[in-house]
Amino acid sequence: MTTQITSTAQLRSSHGNDRRSDVCIVGNGAIAKTAALGLSQAGHSVTLLMPPVRGADAPASVSGGEQPWDVRVYALNHTAHDLLSSLKVWGALDMARVAPVDAMDVHGDGENGGHLGFDAFGAHTGTLAWIVEDSNLNKALDAALRFAQNVNVVTGRATRLACSPDGARVELENGSSIEAQLVVGADGRDSWVRGQCDIGIDYRSYHQRAIVANFSCEKPHHNVAHQWFTCKEGIIALLPLPGNQVSLVWSAPETLADTVMNESLGELAIRLGEHADDKLGLLKPLQPEAVKALPLALVRPHAVTAPHVALIGDAAHVVHPLAGHGMNLGFGDVVDLLKVIAAREAHHGLGDERVLARYARARKEDVLLMQLATDGLERLFGANLEPLRVVRNLGLNLLDKLPLVKRRLIAHAMGR
Repeated sequence: MTTQITSTAQLRSSHGNDRRSDVCIVGNGAIAKTAALGLSQAGHSVTLLMPPVRGADAPASVSGGEQPWDVRVYALNHTAHDLLSSLKVWGALDMARVAPVDAMDVHGDGENGGHLGFDAFGAHTGTLAWIVEDSNLNKALDAALRFAQNVNVVTGRATRLACSPDGARVELENGSSIEAQLVVGADGRDSWVRGQCDIGIDYRSYHQRAIVANFSCEKPHHNVAHQWFTCKEGIIALLPLPGNQVSLVWSAPETLADTVMNESLGELAIRLGEHADDKLGLLKPLQPEAVKALPLALVRPHAVTAPHVALIGDAAHVVHPLAGHGMNLGFGDVVDLLKVIAAREAHHGLGDERVLARYARARKEDVLLMQLATDGLERLFGANLEPLRVVRNLGLNLLDKLPLVKRRLIAHAMGR
């Protein structure tokens, strides 16, 4: 049986207005799709409930010519690579649009800013990470879903989540419903599933926005990712794209972000030149011009499970993008959820509280470490105090001279 794409109108005619499966996954992003593929390949029937896409979020259509570069990219680590490879998704990516990261240069603030460098050779690996566009990843996942067994993709808006000792029931606005042993919330930072479970959150706004755009660079980037920790301007990262092209992720204070978003991309390139000219030469916006700004916050749910419910991806944790690991944490969620479900005792159902408790324990340390690291670094480099500036630059230089510590850090970042 292959995937069935079903609209809410079609669902009205389904037998008894009910659909039953082992798992119901709510979400329309890469993490939701990956979880659906993983669970279906493990032999479970899956209903993937995808909320309707708003016009502003719909992918842009291109008529003829080369597909423009997506401004939203991910630095996928080895955990993500291995998972997507095992699901036969990695090989379906357009590899001409994937760039390896062979090294990373981190720069401190000020004229005598510190420096920290990582490279694949020192980490005893072929590459540190891979830069993949959101559209490239989702296109490969969609292709895999079309041929996946035991997966039904339903487009509809959920209105109520009800749980009983035997399972969960997701009710849709058209009067139909989906019954499952396990509901997986993969529906983002404002998760509807999380809200239905009355799971509270700790929320901290960073009063920053991530400005994303793409540029060509005068000098070759040699597959090196550059990052500048500045106090007044936030955190600037330029990630390698294929060819002499880079992707910008600039975590800018809100006031500065407002100013930048009211300027042209040419003016943005001039601003970046203060940091990038020495390494990459003159930057020029890629055509057609595109730039987005995404609000940044730390979101920590008080739990990642509820009766017959598991949260994954941004529904389970939102961290600062300075380390580029928000998406990788989501892939780690999928890996651990698949492991605990596969290892469960035969008499325990998919949504059994003991199974879900194992998933929560499996994710606790990895997520907590990333939350503490990203939040701590943002606080440290956001403090505009000269003594602190000197200390953090010295710290970068000291860490750069400790190869064993650096190797441990990069191994954790790669997912190993």
